[in-house]
Amino acid sequence: MSRELTTELIHHPYAAPPGFEAAQPGVYKASTVIFPDVAALRARDWRHKQGYTYGLHGTPTTFTLEERIATLEGGAQCLLAPSGLAAITLVDIALLAQGDELLLPDNVYGPSREFARHELARWGIAHRLYDPMDVAALAAAIGERTKLVWLEAPGSVTMEFPDLAGLAAAARARGVLTALDNTWGAGIGLRGFDHGIDIVMQALTKYPSGGADLLMGSVVTRDAALHERIKLGHMHLGLGVAANDAELLLRSLPGLALRYAAQDRAGREIASWLEAQPAVRQLLHPAFEGSPGHAHWRAHCSGAAGLFSVLFDERYGAAQVDAFVDALRLFRIGYSWAGPTSLVVPYDVRALRAGGPRPHLRGHLVRFSIGLEAVADLRADLAQALAAAFG
Repeated sequence: MSRELTTELIHHPYAAPPGFEAAQPGVYKASTVIFPDVAALRARDWRHKQGYTYGLHGTPTTFTLEERIATLEGGAQCLLAPSGLAAITLVDIALLAQGDELLLPDNVYGPSREFARHELARWGIAHRLYDPMDVAALAAAIGERTKLVWLEAPGSVTMEFPDLAGLAAAARARGVLTALDNTWGAGIGLRGFDHGIDIVMQALTKYPSGGADLLMGSVVTRDAALHERIKLGHMHLGLGVAANDAELLLRSLPGLALRYAAQDRAGREIASWLEAQPAVRQLLHPAFEGSPGHAHWRAHCSGAAGLFSVLFDERYGAAQVDAFVDALRLFRIGYSWAGPTSLVVPYDVRALRAGGPRPHLRGHLVRFSIGLEAVADLRADLAQALAAAFG
């Protein structure tokens, strides 16, 4: 039967020969997935990766990325989300119901706290903050309604490193699930499952991407039943990631360990130099003695990200610290971290902590993310900005 050209272009019979293999996996873009017959349409199961049903539920590209991220974190199953925050909210929505309670560390990533304050609260889900540096305080805070405890290592911006194993054990003793934001550890410097944690989330936007050019998050589990609970939430919310973004992650993953080590090494060099400057009152970097939770970092980690904060001496006002940030030339002002460009952001410590600042957090805080520039050039940039702002 002859067909019009327009039809032939859509239903062309040619299929490329099998056997093609390359270093990088193929990129499959699809919303619609074609089935060979009705029996296949009715038989395929999207829950267990035994076949393909619809682009939102996975393609060979996203399945491959999920398996590699699960391996990175030492888990068994992985789900991808459009951003790190989307991964956090997926866990909350999938595991919490009206009447439940969520516990968050008081140094939690700000948008996670705001999601609990606004969205979860509207749905009848309560939340409370706990001191992550006090295992006994967490144990005492867990009540009958508590269903999930979030952990961060280190804490957002102020960089306190908690006793993860102790916190996880306290929650497990009460039958409560734990979820770790492991964006800082990236599966390289820290592996959450090694310390008894149930769910490991990561903003793949950061170190796994490394290019500061995409947004993605992951949720990794070891328990199949827990994974299925979260996967149902994932399906109900209609979460998916673009094939080209998955491709970029797959291309970046082979260099993750090298980049993480290089930025860790450069970060420690810059942090050590800054700690010795007269204008700096305190360095907040888990790998350094004197930073809160350093002993826990030493017990839990095999490395450290190129991310740290400093507190400037209290005699300098906010305007003077802002002038220092504005004087930097190689360090660019911007949120996020782990890309090739070094970044800097000043923070108001008082606004970061709902329960008020910790006693050690005095002065004006600046967070640094060390990129891939030469350390000598970054140090020279910091030196000229310090001289310009503080004399």
